[in-house]
Amino acid sequence: MKATITATARYLPERIMTNHELEKMVETSDEWIRTRTGIRERHVVAEGQASADMSTHVANTLLERSNTDPSEVEAIILATVTPDMQFPSTAALVQNNIGAKNAWGFDLSGACTGFLYALECGTKFIESGKYKKVIVIGVDTMSSILDYTDRNTCVLFGDGAGGVMLEASEDDTGIIDSIMRIDGSGGEYLKMPGGGSLHGTSHETIDKRMHYIQQDGKIVFKFAVKGMADVSAQIMERNGVDGTDLTLFIPHQANKRIIDAAANRCNISEDKVLINIDRYGNTTAGTIPIGIDEAYENGRLQKGDLLLLAAFGAGFSWGSTLIRWGM
Repeated sequence: MKATITATARYLPERIMTNHELEKMVETSDEWIRTRTGIRERHVVAEGQASADMSTHVANTLLERSNTDPSEVEAIILATVTPDMQFPSTAALVQNNIGAKNAWGFDLSGACTGFLYALECGTKFIESGKYKKVIVIGVDTMSSILDYTDRNTCVLFGDGAGGVMLEASEDDTGIIDSIMRIDGSGGEYLKMPGGGSLHGTSHETIDKRMHYIQQDGKIVFKFAVKGMADVSAQIMERNGVDGTDLTLFIPHQANKRIIDAAANRCNISEDKVLINIDRYGNTTAGTIPIGIDEAYENGRLQKGDLLLLAAFGAGFSWGSTLIRWGM
């Protein structure tokens, strides 16, 4: 039994923050940001809006597009590093918001690779035969953990959510294969040190700005290029395909230079690579599902097409998934 995607959805907040706005907040420039990252704008949540709100929009769209009653949903897996609160889980808030009375669920912390981790879990739930409908969401409200005095991080991220409905495939389409990796030795280079059990919230952690993202960009860039390219090449070789066989490559949208390097390593032509980082920035767990929905909406995915997903993020975490598109 294979798991297949039967509906896609995305949600981006209405407010758009351009590079020119950031020029007024921190020492940077539109040219500097665009030439180094490929980003020209990103979406930011409104006051009082958070990850559960964006995820609820996504979940309701998935229900509508898959003709699913909320009572039919059996599990909700939500990937995020910016939950509404430590507990209850954001998945629980979404479950309540959509009235999925028969579902259970959980949050999954995989940073930028989070959606692929969550998709892997949902796929195995479906393949087990026990579950028939599983919602998988990637969401992050990155503006809630950005230090807008740190030009090395605040220009990179945006807010957004995307998701898919997973069901059992009735033909040979669906999730073909996946490779997931993690290496905690890289955790020091991309982290948010405050707020956990090691450094609980205190005047000291707030004064030291420990509740914001901290990143060593050069080291992360180096490992991201190699990690995302290696795992993509490995999954294609394992399944006997190469870049020419793919219809579309949807990589994590962290930096256009990382995307270009990974695509070149895997012999994937530019016209087969989805890039939307210029409009959304890095929405962390949201980038890949947002890209999937956008690609399907724009006609870049047809039934039978071969789709490759790849991501790299904090942890270090990375992974790749190969899919025979079923919609």
